Formats: sequence, C-alpha cells, structure tokens
Amino acid sequence: MEKKLIILPSNRWPPLSIPSYSATQFEWHGSTRVLANSDNVSMTKRSHSKLVDAKLNQLCVNGPLSEAVPILDSLAQQGSKVTPITFMNLLQACIDRNCISVGRELHARIGLVRKVNPFVETKLVSMYAKCGHLDEARKVFDEMRERNLFTWSAMIGACSRDLKWQEVVELFYDMVEYGVFPDEFLLPKVLKACGKCRDFETGRLIHSMVIRGGKCSSLLVINSILAVYAKCGEMSCAEKLFRRMEERNCISWNVIITGYCQKGEIEEAQKYFDAMQEEGVEPGLVTWNILIASYNQLGHCDIAMDLMRKMESFGIAPDVYTWTSMISGFTQKGRINDAFDLLRKMFIMGVEPNIITIASAASACASVKSLSMGLEIHSLAVKTCLVDDILISNSLIDMYAKGGNLEAAQRIFDTMVERDVYSWNSIIGGYCQAGFCGKAHELFMKMQESDAPPNVVTWNVMITGFMQNGAEDEALDLFQRIEKDGKIKPNVASWNSLISGFLQSRQKDKALQIFRRMQFSNMAPNLVTVLTILPACANLVAAKKVKEIHCCAVRRNIVSELSVSNTFIDIYAKAGNIMYSGKIFNGLSPKDIISWNSLLSGYVLHGCSESALNLFYQMRKDGLHPNRVTFASLISAYSHAGMVDEGKHAFSNFSKQYQIRPDLEHYSAMVYLLGRSGKLAEAMEFIQNMPAEPNSSVWAALLTACRIHRNFGMVIFAAERLLELEPHNIVIQHLLSQAYSLCGRSWNAPKMTKLESEKVVKKPVGQSWIERNSIVHIFVAGDQLKPYLDKLNSWLKQVAVNVKAHTSDNGLCIEEEEKENVSSVHSEKLALAFALIDSHHTPQIIRIVKNLRMCRDCHETAKYISLAYGCEIYLSDSNCLHHFEDGHCSCRDYW
Repeated sequence: MEKKLIILPSNRWPPLSIPSYSATQFEWHGSTRVLANSDNVSMTKRSHSKLVDAKLNQLCVNGPLSEAVPILDSLAQQGSKVTPITFMNLLQACIDRNCISVGRELHARIGLVRKVNPFVETKLVSMYAKCGHLDEARKVFDEMRERNLFTWSAMIGACSRDLKWQEVVELFYDMVEYGVFPDEFLLPKVLKACGKCRDFETGRLIHSMVIRGGKCSSLLVINSILAVYAKCGEMSCAEKLFRRMEERNCISWNVIITGYCQKGEIEEAQKYFDAMQEEGVEPGLVTWNILIASYNQLGHCDIAMDLMRKMESFGIAPDVYTWTSMISGFTQKGRINDAFDLLRKMFIMGVEPNIITIASAASACASVKSLSMGLEIHSLAVKTCLVDDILISNSLIDMYAKGGNLEAAQRIFDTMVERDVYSWNSIIGGYCQAGFCGKAHELFMKMQESDAPPNVVTWNVMITGFMQNGAEDEALDLFQRIEKDGKIKPNVASWNSLISGFLQSRQKDKALQIFRRMQFSNMAPNLVTVLTILPACANLVAAKKVKEIHCCAVRRNIVSELSVSNTFIDIYAKAGNIMYSGKIFNGLSPKDIISWNSLLSGYVLHGCSESALNLFYQMRKDGLHPNRVTFASLISAYSHAGMVDEGKHAFSNFSKQYQIRPDLEHYSAMVYLLGRSGKLAEAMEFIQNMPAEPNSSVWAALLTACRIHRNFGMVIFAAERLLELEPHNIVIQHLLSQAYSLCGRSWNAPKMTKLESEKVVKKPVGQSWIERNSIVHIFVAGDQLKPYLDKLNSWLKQVAVNVKAHTSDNGLCIEEEEKENVSSVHSEKLALAFALIDSHHTPQIIRIVKNLRMCRDCHETAKYISLAYGCEIYLSDSNCLHHFEDGHCSCRDYW
C-alpha cells in the first residue's frame, strides 16, 4: 500500500453534502395510525412531541420496531422533529435486533432529526457496519460533514470486525491527515491491522507518534506495538522495545515468545519462557500452549509432550487447544498411534474436542488408511454435533477416500449443505487415486458449474490421476486446457505432475522434454521438481543436463536444502562426475548419514575403493553411526580392493557392534566379495547357509564370479536358479545356452507357450547411447542404416589389429551379446568410433551408456583406445561403470 505523507491540515475538510429531508418529502395516506396498544394517537406539532419521543423510546425497548416508521412519517406530515437522542436510540435498537430493513427506513428519514450532529451520523455508521453492511457504512462515513474521534473509531472498528485490515491502515492515514489522532483505545485496533498486514513501517510510525504524544504509559498500546514488530519478524526491534518497557505483563511475554516461535527460533523462545518465570511472572495456559504448539509445528513432539507434563505439574490443566496441538503434531510427524493414544487420554480427561481436534484425528486415520478408527472419529463428530462443519466433512471425505471406501465418501459429499473447493478436490482426488478417472472427470465437469469452481489444485489432481492411470494424452490435454483457458495458470505443481507421471511410466525422454518446456515457459522449478527430475539424469549421457539443473538449483537457492545436495552427490557420481560429488560433499555443513552414504556408494561405483574406505574411517572418526546402506557399500569397497578377510570381518562384526541385521543386499555383497577373489566353493557354501532365501542379486553375483573364473558348471547352476526367479529373462537364457554348449551338452528350454517361445528366439541386442553437440546418438549392433557406418567400420578394423597385438587371452568365455562378425559390430565400438573420427581434436572424455554387459573384446578395445588416444572413457553397461584411462579400467577386469 502506498503510504500517505502525514501533514496536519490547517483547515478542516470542506463540508460534504448529504440529502436534506423535510416534511414535504413524505406523502401521508391517512390521518391516524392504530398502534400496538390499540390507542388512537393523534399527532400534533405542539402538544404531543414529548409523548411521541416517549413512545419511540418505548418501541426501542420492547415494542415492534417497525412501528417507529409510520410514527416518524406522521411527524413529518405535521412538520415536527425528533430529538437526536431518540433517533440514536432507534438506531441502537436496530443494531441490537440486527434489523437492517428498519435501519434503512430510519436513514431515509434522518431529516426529521432536530439537529443532525456527528454523533447521530456516527451511530448510523455503526448501525450499517454492525448489521453486516460495511459498504453502506462507508458511504455514510464518506458523506459526513464532520468527523470526530468517535466517528473514525466507529469506521475503523467496523473494518476491523470485518477483517478489512488494509482498509483499517488506510483509514488511519486518512484520520491523521484529517487532524484527528487515535486514542489509546483505538490505537490497538490500528496496530492489530498493521500486524495482520505485516506493515512494519506503519507500526514503527505509530511507535514514534506514541513516544512524541507521551502515551508510552499505556501498557495496552505498547503491547500492541510489540506485537506488530513480532508478527513482522522484526525481533531485534521487538527485543529492544521489550527490554525498555517499564512494566510488563503476561501478554508482553506471550508476544515476544510467540514472535520467536513464528520465526522458528524455538531456543530463543525457550530462553524468554525461562526468564519469564525467573522474573516472577507465572506462565498461564496461553503461554504454555504457544510453546507446545511451536515445538509440535517444528516436529519436536517429544519435547512438546514433556512441556505438557511439566505444565500439569504446575497445576495447569491442558485444554482442548493443548490436546489438539499434540494430536496434530504427532499426526504430522507420522506417529499415528501416539496421536490416537492422546485422543483416548483426552476423552478420559473429559475434554470436549473441537473442530480442529476431530479434523486432525481424521487426517491421522487417512494417513494410515485406518477405516475402523475412522468410523470412531466419524461417530465422535456426530455425537459432538460437529459433523456438519465443512472442515470436518472435508476431512472425513478425505479419510474415507484414502481408505478405499468411496461410497462413504460420496455419501458425506452428497449430504453436505455447503461445499467448498476442498470438498470437491477431496472427492475427485479419491476417485483419481482409486483409478476411477471417468467418475472423477464427471465430478470435475459438475464442479465447473458449482459455486466453487475448480482451482489449480483441482486441475493438478486430475492431471496426476490421469498420469498415474496411464492416460498421458488426457493429462496433457488437461494441461493444455489450463494454458488456453487463461483464468487459472498452471503452477509448478502442474509441471511436476507431468514430469513425475512420465518418470513413473519409465518415459525419461518425455519427462525431460516437459522439464525443458517448463524452463522455456519461465516457470521456476522448485525443490520437488529438482528431486523428481534428477533420477532421470542418473546416467553418463545426461552429465550436461545434471550440471544445467545444478546451476538452476543454485540460482533458486534450492541447493541449501540438504536433501537436494545429497541427491546431487548421488546423481553426479552416476553421471560420471565423482569429483563434483566430492566437492558438494566437502561444502556441506551439516552432513547427515545420507550425505556420507551417497559419496561412499559413488566411490564404490567408480571403483575408488581406497577413497571409499578412507571416507568410512573418517565417518567413524566423526562419530557418525553407520547404517545398513553404509555396510553394503563398505563390503563392496573391500571386495574391489581385494581385502577379503577385512570384508568378512566387517560382515560378521557390524551386527554385533551396530545391532544391524544383514539383509539380502549384504548377502549379495558378500557373494560378490568371495566370488571376485575366486573363492567359488566358499561363495556357494555361504549361499546355502544363508538364513534367507537367495534373490536374483545373490545368484547374479555368483553367476558373474563363475563366468569370470570360467567355471561353466557352476554358471549353469547359478543361471538355472536365476531363471527360476526370472523365467522370461532372455539374457539369462542366452547365457545358459552358451554354458551348456561349452560343457558339451544341449540345453532344452523349459516348456512354454507359443508366444513365450517366440520371445526366447529373440537374442539380446546391444544398444549404446552417446551424446555429442547436445544430441544423443543411438547405435545398435548390426545396424546397417547409418550412412557413415562404412567409415566407422573401416576405422575400427585398423584399431582391431592393434588391439590384438596388445592382448593374448583368447580363452573360452560366456558373453551376454552375440559374437561380432563382418556385418555385426558391437554398438559400443561404433559409439567410440563416432566420438573419435571427424573431430577437430580428440575429446578428453567420452561417455557411453550400454544396455548389455560389455564383451571381453570390446573391453580390451576401450582400454587400448584410452591409451592410444590419451582420452578417458566412461562406459556404463548393465553390470558396471567402467572408467578407462591409460590402458586400464576401474573395474580391474572384473565385471
């Protein structure tokens, strides 16, 4: 709001015209009127004026107020007037009885008052305002010839009651400009409006006026100024004022404590709470509730619970607000059982729940989808006669919808007398979550014709519902309708719904396209956007995109969120930039267990076992408690470093030292540890003695070990166990077929349907992706369509001669992909050739993603190229992230 320059005027405002009324303005139809007591009253100008005033005053007390109008009309016919006091009494009677119709009739006859003074007009303003017609009150106010303090007080009080806080502040500036200064009774109302509007400047101005006007002795006014500073978050100003106060009461302490609570500085609030008691001011129920509510809002429910017990020890019984705050706090924290326990204790203590209590309890039931408890909450709402409240109805609809009882949700919705946008959103969201998008869309169309038209949340609920149920086209159509409609603009949640939906349906490219569109539309991504889109970039060819998103997150200050920084540590590692992961980690303060685990797993992924182990030792030195994720990475690091005994010791020790029971991820890592070192028999024995049934990852770890060490008999055993778990996996079938062939046996595929056998015939086809000049190129083994393939193949033949000269291992092996021939070169070789030929200079880093495991020949080729061309090659296949440099690979030839 633009503030007015306050200058005390030298002259009053010019008189404003108001309608003048005279007796000739009223047409009289009849000479007499039969009143309630059936007396015939003959009005005469001289003899009955006092009697008329008395009669009118009597009507104000206990008579039909509407009979005042014909009496006034009779006075008008005779040219008589009423006293201002009588007229004001009539207006007050209209206020008391909320009778706006008679009030308007009286207003039309204001010309019958002997002398219309500011007090009469002020009462007229009050009558309109207190009867709920603020616009008409403002009109009377604006037309007044003269305004005194009572007039301004009436208008400001009216706006305050109607929560028109901005208008209250504007009226204050008009009032001071008019030359009237608020008294100590009006100032708190103006200051309350400043607090509601977060208008710090006006609050500070009033503070200076109070000092100059010598009104600092009013504790009510000073507390109100203190409240403005606190609500505006200006705690330094609030603290200065608080310390200078000669007198403080409980309200003063409550204000300063609330201010720090609202800023989330709970420790400062606690200090003032303690100081309050030290100064001999006993905290009241309100003070305890302020602190308890704040701890709950910050998620410190246990501390809040301790405060509640302490409050009771001081002899102060928790009221409904205390209990509700605790129930709501535990619900938001996800501790639903604790919330229900408190609700039961509240009933035992005989505390009557309020609307928020029941709504919070219903939300708790919704979060755990407990319909049995929800029915009890619904019954409680009926018993307390609160079931018709719109907030409770909305909570019950949400509870039943999330619990899967859409019929009950629909019944409540249908019986609601009044529905708001939340009512519609809850029922529509329920149908969307249950997969009934047709019914949801039907309600969505009805909502557009209702008194509560859809808001952006409604559109987002529909978009999310369609995306989750595989109807991407309908979701995109809805999104485009928002953009075309223009009344409601899509927000960041709208874009997030599309991105998340495409990722859930494994359409990463479409998700990234939507993200690009979002950026082009100048819609700023938020924390949810970044956390949603980053997993789509967890591969080598998306390294530039990760940097782009990182820059965006830095500009928006989203990286200040620890969850975002942790995700970047993880994604940079998967995108081949472990150095960036380390930089982000080193810049974090504080770090949590996820930060350490993210970098630890990144080092393991890149084969940096020494760095991983050093990080673990540093983690323990810093006193951080490792978890099960930490130990899975630790065993893998020992495996890569060839430290078998250390890995076995860690596995047997961490359950004793850290009370962590090993799960299948740890068993799989142990099989990998033993298998990599060639201890195949020990690995087999380990699997047989496992307390849990081995899963695919355990058998895959054994299969890799047997394949690398060329124990084809054990390959068959491991592959057959895998095939039992994944009967349609064509890669395992292909490996099993090779193993049987190398053992001189023929493999008979299990009996299958015709459709399944057709799938088995298909051999695994290798595909590789490489990014160049911001375009991702795809290469497929045996591809004959690209026009430059002859050039690539020619270059690869020359390289192959040099590779053979550097390798001597031609032993039998099992590969996921069909062997190369003249017409079918493996896709990663084509990608490597594409990266190196026709380049003005040799690229320093080449990044390739492949869908299958690299064969031994392609692995040797990549090692040779890294040495011969002085470049680094990052190649992620289905088993491992390979980093080729100077003729060596980070996997140490075990993948």
